[in-house]
Amino acid sequence: MSSSLKVKFSSRVVRVGHLTNEFISAGVLVFFGPKVPEELLDFAVIHEGGELAEPIKPGDKFCLDGECYNILAVGDVANKNLASLGHFIIKFNGQVQPEMPGDICAEARPLPSVKIGSVFKFVSFD
Repeated sequence: MSSSLKVKFSSRVVRVGHLTNEFISAGVLVFFGPKVPEELLDFAVIHEGGELAEPIKPGDKFCLDGECYNILAVGDVANKNLASLGHFIIKFNGQVQPEMPGDICAEARPLPSVKIGSVFKFVSFD
């Protein structure tokens, strides 16, 4: 029996806030779609937006420019925020319980750099 890759959400980065590297060094990325509030531009990764095909859940993977991380926990409002605003906070902290309802927790590993044109996606293998 073979497994197939399912893309749940995918987008391309169009802007990277100048404070983003400070968040990356703390293992956190804050993403927003095109309707980002002005006060969040400095530390957010802004992307083109997209459709959430299916809810993100533990066991899925977050991939950034081909580097993939296991999703360990998804907060109660994370999928709603992603679907409506293109907004999610992903913490590469290895936690299996999110601290905040909007958090997505992934395995604790160093993050690749994020740049304009970077492609990210949430995927599952069924």
